Amino acid sequence: MEKPSAPASQFGHSHSAATSWFVLAVLWGVLLLLAAWRPLALPDEGRYSEIGRWMLVSGDWLTPRLNGIPFFHKPPLLYWLEAISMGIFGVHAWAARLVPALHAGLMLTALYLASRQIGGEQLARRATLMLGSSLSFLIGGQYINHDMLVACWIGVAIWSFAAAFMHGDKPDVRLALLGFVACALGVLTKGLIGIALPALVLLLWLIWTRQWRKIICLPWLRGLALLGALGLPWFVMVHQQFPTMLSYMFGTHQFSRFTGTTFNNARAWWFYLLCLVLLLFPWALFVRPVPDAALGTQQKAWRSLLWIWVIAIVGFFSIPNSKLIGYVLPVMPAWALLAAMGYGEWLKNRAQLSRWLLPTLALLAMLTAMAVTLLGGRFSLNQTSRDVATTLACEAAAKDRVYVLGGFPYDLPFYTGATKPMVIIQNWAENRRSAGDSWQRELFEGADFDAAAGSALQGPEALATAQNAPGNWLLLPSSMPLQARPSGWTLVQAGDNWTLLRSAGKSPETAQHKGLTGCKH
Repeated sequence: MEKPSAPASQFGHSHSAATSWFVLAVLWGVLLLLAAWRPLALPDEGRYSEIGRWMLVSGDWLTPRLNGIPFFHKPPLLYWLEAISMGIFGVHAWAARLVPALHAGLMLTALYLASRQIGGEQLARRATLMLGSSLSFLIGGQYINHDMLVACWIGVAIWSFAAAFMHGDKPDVRLALLGFVACALGVLTKGLIGIALPALVLLLWLIWTRQWRKIICLPWLRGLALLGALGLPWFVMVHQQFPTMLSYMFGTHQFSRFTGTTFNNARAWWFYLLCLVLLLFPWALFVRPVPDAALGTQQKAWRSLLWIWVIAIVGFFSIPNSKLIGYVLPVMPAWALLAAMGYGEWLKNRAQLSRWLLPTLALLAMLTAMAVTLLGGRFSLNQTSRDVATTLACEAAAKDRVYVLGGFPYDLPFYTGATKPMVIIQNWAENRRSAGDSWQRELFEGADFDAAAGSALQGPEALATAQNAPGNWLLLPSSMPLQARPSGWTLVQAGDNWTLLRSAGKSPETAQHKGLTGCKH
């Protein structure tokens, strides 16, 4: 492995560092470009972007809401940042994707800074290029959900605490406090794993490297004060308003999801091993042991951290029956640095490849990410309601009511700019008895927290009244058979995936209204 570079004051190193920062900026720029290429992917991006938009238009920054109904599956940091971004840049997919993209950029920057400290400028740039050209960065970094955010903060926490412990006989106070802040932001992103995973990795590493006695020297009082000041207020305030929220979020959606077998996305134990290869392809193929003779004492300690980081978190998430590819994102910085180390060893006997192989593979990796983005966009078009949303946004009045039968169009309110919840028509009594891990459960469990918001969930009998009143709209899946569709509604648009109908007459203000905020005319 390369030895640390010369001090930054030397002109050669300064120039080399500037090149690395340029590479990092280009990679992040490619990510931002890809983030503008496709419609919202459903259900995740439709769900999470709409919660952030609703927070912005409703002014309720305390309670995350989906279709006006409390949504307590995850803490609010993603939604807060989305609302801020959309307030600045406007309500569109790119503004929402800017939030995970910023965290992906921070993850990449943290990897560069840590790698430079561990093995020098050349290693740092190589690790940055590997992670930044990978699917984990270019796809995971533009996908609207909590995974990239919590992966970023877990990574910052591990790097900060590890660097603090490696500082000397006593941990560096400022780095340790930064680690506590990162843990707090991880908790605000996705709950207890924001603390549990950094703690698991660091504890195993400290025991392995016989540094565990340094734990007592951490600035515990100041660190826990920071952790509490940043991480606790939202939980306390929401608990005061919704006393059962904590048991629901941590009991049902963290502990039960970890231990249960009734949730979606059941996968085999080896699922994440495949994810490690795909998310860092082709670079993962260079991961290999680095001989001890090539490492100094501190570098051996860092190498052990990287392997423990990967093995502990992959092992942790391999236990549950339910597995999602985004759960493995927290290990990608360590995995990329291991690949960069292994590439350096592999290249020692292949010097003739050194000039062209790395940039060629990086270009191929980025082209792969572009292809995945385009294919993902085409797949999203098979689910989106964007075509009928465009019509609805320009023809509906602000006071009109939208009814939905036969499904849940996650992205419709986001594209129309609606300020009123949709009325979702289902047999809710039957859903409570039989619904699995589904969108119906998301809504009726959320409605249990707020009876008034639960009025958005109604039975089929509501359509009989709605069809005769002006200013009502009905959305049906385009696949719904004609004989199953309610009568008395006027067809407005047969979209690719959804059909839009209107009730008898128009609302009194329709002739004068300017449409909803999502109207582009």
